[in-house]
This record gives sequence, C-alpha cells and structure tokens, in this order.
Amino acid sequence: MNNHTAQNWTVTKPVACSRGGIVTSQSRIASAAGARILSAGGNAVDAAVATGFALAAVEPWNSGLGGVGFMMVYLAREKRVRVIDFGPIAPGGLDPADYPLTGGVTRDLFTWPAVQDDRNVHGPMSIAIPGHVDGMATALANFGTMSFRDVMEPAIGLAEEGIAVDWYLTLKVATMARELSLYPSTRDIWLPGGMPPVTPAGAPLARLKLKGLARTLRRLSDAGPRDFYEGDIASGIANDLRAMGGNLSAADLAGFRSRIVDPVTTAYRGARLALPPQLTAGPTMLRALEPLRDINFAPGGPGADAFTAYAAALREAYAERLASMGDNSDRRDPSTTTHLNVIDRDGNMVALTQTLLSVFGSKVVLPSSGVLMNNGIMWFDPRPGSPNSLAPGKRALSNMCPVIALRDDKPWFAIGASGGRKILPAVYQISSFLIDHGMTLVDAFHHPRIDASGEDTVGVDPRHSETVREALSSRFPVQFNELLVYPTNYACPSAVFRDPKTGEHQGVSDVMSPWSGAVAAV
Repeated sequence: MNNHTAQNWTVTKPVACSRGGIVTSQSRIASAAGARILSAGGNAVDAAVATGFALAAVEPWNSGLGGVGFMMVYLAREKRVRVIDFGPIAPGGLDPADYPLTGGVTRDLFTWPAVQDDRNVHGPMSIAIPGHVDGMATALANFGTMSFRDVMEPAIGLAEEGIAVDWYLTLKVATMARELSLYPSTRDIWLPGGMPPVTPAGAPLARLKLKGLARTLRRLSDAGPRDFYEGDIASGIANDLRAMGGNLSAADLAGFRSRIVDPVTTAYRGARLALPPQLTAGPTMLRALEPLRDINFAPGGPGADAFTAYAAALREAYAERLASMGDNSDRRDPSTTTHLNVIDRDGNMVALTQTLLSVFGSKVVLPSSGVLMNNGIMWFDPRPGSPNSLAPGKRALSNMCPVIALRDDKPWFAIGASGGRKILPAVYQISSFLIDHGMTLVDAFHHPRIDASGEDTVGVDPRHSETVREALSSRFPVQFNELLVYPTNYACPSAVFRDPKTGEHQGVSDVMSPWSGAVAAV
C-alpha cells in the first residue's frame, strides 16, 4: 500500500428527508434553486431544468450552456421512463485531416495518440455541438408544467450575484490555470491579474462575475431557447468561433434537435432498471449486471464476495466496451461532469447528467455570450478506422450513466454520477448495495467502493476491511487510492430515493464534494 496518506479524517454527508420533493446535486446552492421550484408547485422536470441551468452559474467548470448530456424522466402517471438525449455530436464541417497525429501520446486527459497542438483537447476545434439548452427546453416542453421563463429565473439571479471565491473555487481554477491562460476571454474571467482568484484570509468572500453569462441567460429567458440555435445568441457563437478558427457553424446550431427516446431496461432481483441507450454507459452496465444474477451474496455485506464479483464483472464489461465501442480513456482523465436528481411529491423522478467533458471543457469562453464551451471532440478516437473515430456529424461515445429504478411498479431511486469512466462503477455498486444488500441510502453512499473501469489495476479504497483488501489483491492487480476532494479517485454520485416501506423521500449527494448537497422542498 502507498505509504503517502493525504488525509486521516472521516467525512459524512447529511441525508435530506421529506414527504415532498427533494433535489440533489454537486452544488447545494443549485439544489436549493430546484427545491424552490418544487415548493412553488413545479414538478420534477421543472426543478431539474431550473437546477441544470443554475449549475451553469454556480458550478460552471462542470457543465453549462455550452455542454451536452442525458436526462432520464420517470412519469408517475404513465408509469413510464423516457430519455432526453442531448449528447455530443461533431460539427458537420469537421475534417479529420485537420487533426493530424504527432506520433506522441496525450497523457493529460485521454490516452489517445496526440494531435497537433492538442486541438482535439482544448481550443475552438475541440468543440462539439452544444445540446444543453435544447435538451432542457425539450424536457420542459414535453414533461414539465412551468414556463421556460419561470425556470430560468434562479439561474439568472445566481449569475448576477456571481460565485463566492472560496478555497474550492481557487483549487479548481489552479488545477487548470495553464490551459485557461491560453485564451484571452477565458483568462480575463478566471485568472484576474494572471493568477487564480483568492479571497484573502479573514476577508468576506469575494464574488467572481462570469462576464456575459447573466445577460445571455436573460436573453434566453426573453427570446426563448431556440435563440441559442437560430437567433442572436447563435449568431454570436458562430461568429466567435469562426474568428477563432473553429469548425462549429451556424448551420450546426440551427440543425440541432434533442431526441426523446426509450431507455434500455432490465429486471434485476425484484427491481426494474431503466438506463440510457446507445452510446452511453447504460448498455455496459446491463452487461456488468449479468454475472451478478445467480450469485447468492453472503449476508451482512457487501463483503469480499461482492467486491470480487463487482471487479470481475466490471473488467469483463469494460473489455467488451473498449473493443466494440471504441472508447479508450485513461483513469487519470480529470473529466468533469455533474449529476443531479429530483423526486417530487407525486413520485415523478429525474436523473440528469450534464457535462462539458473536461474541467472547464474546451477552456474557451465565448466573448459575445460568456458561454464556456465543451470539448466533446476529445471523446472521439483521432485514429481512423475505429467505431469511435472522428467524423463530421457523428455522435460520440460517452460515459454518462443516469439510472432510474422501479420496484413493484413504483419509483424507488434515481442515481447518477460525475467522473468520466469512473461513473459506471459507482452507479453499479451503489445500485447493488441498495438492491442486493438492502442497505439504506445513507449507508450505501458512505460505504467504500472500488474502481474497475478498464485499467490494468483495480482501484481500492483503503477503508475497506482487511478481508476485502486481501480478497481483491489475491485475484487482481490492485492500487490503493484514497477517497479525496482532489484528485477524484472515485466518481461523485448523488441520488434520490423513495422508501418502499414508509413512502418517505430521501436524497444524498457525493460525500467528498465540498459543495454538494440534497435539499428538500418546503
């Protein structure tokens, strides 16, 4: 075991409990915005959309208007789950020849062969078509009850107020300072005076204003969501990127439409799980569940038998995924996504994962709008001839895995996570904790996990018992990785939960995320 110990404390997160609705996310401020929508009479989709936009203002390095994602919606009246797919699509004008290989390897993010100037990793040529705004609007129009203007108000207020400059914001900016410094409009916001923003010790927290964002959110509220794709905002996006040498065009924006599709589903030990289909981690999670079906886990678990089974199943599923779907990301990838969940008073549920892909996405803030853009082109293999190779207008393979679970035809839990390829192992294990081992939500979230996401080694939390550690070490090459604020050695999950016995709603967020929180509606 590594003798370097970064911490020696035990961290817990409170569980929100309510007979009404609950919102969980990686920002308690955004969760509170969504909970206020529930308190005002909105349903789970109304609250999820409000929270999703609020995160653009208070957790901007993870997701926002320039991002993509997938939303799972359980409709209690119809007893049906639908999926809103606003995932990454390459621009129509993208030319793979513009991404020549240098003969090296990109190690900072994914272990792809290196591309000249890292133009698939950051900068104007790394940007996929941003689907976030249309995805939110599509969900609201089809499954919500409130107006687009009403659900935008919390985000506008938060953007006008600015973000509190605490130690966590300083840390996030410092980790990406070199890349943020490359682009003038980004540097002006995030590196004032050329350094990460810091509030002096003992002083009231400073506020960082995201230049242009509040104005753009207000414009969306007034003009409607399609302005982002066909109006003044769209013109600004296209003009900014053309001036920077990007390949995303006005035609790409005007042609974008989110899709409403059916989930992939499976019956598993008395539960019915609904997962996102196609180029997500949903099909891989279904594959990883198969080996567990016939296992009689030892009581009092999860124990050594469970974690060795999880590791074996995940390794097999990832080997199949990497071979057939083309993903080749590295465990050191600091990809940063965000996840939120909502359950309302009527039992409607949402599991929403949204992302810019990397921390601060492309690192490009557009001057005309203040929108921080994704770097979704990095999801593609820059080599030709693979299932996930770069091509114009092509959908990319992603790691997002929001899940909704039903039991006895009633809502049970909604869960998801951020963390790149670490997402699936976290969602998979916590789902098994709840289904296979009957754990409470709070115990499931505070229990140590492993990470077996396609690497040669299995990541093991040292807090596991000696029996579990020895069982894993005897079967797999292991690496002991602490659960830390930084680096994020494990995914950052959150969930909402309906107690099948009492009907009480519960919510919990990632234990180690300093900003995360679950908030109940009043």
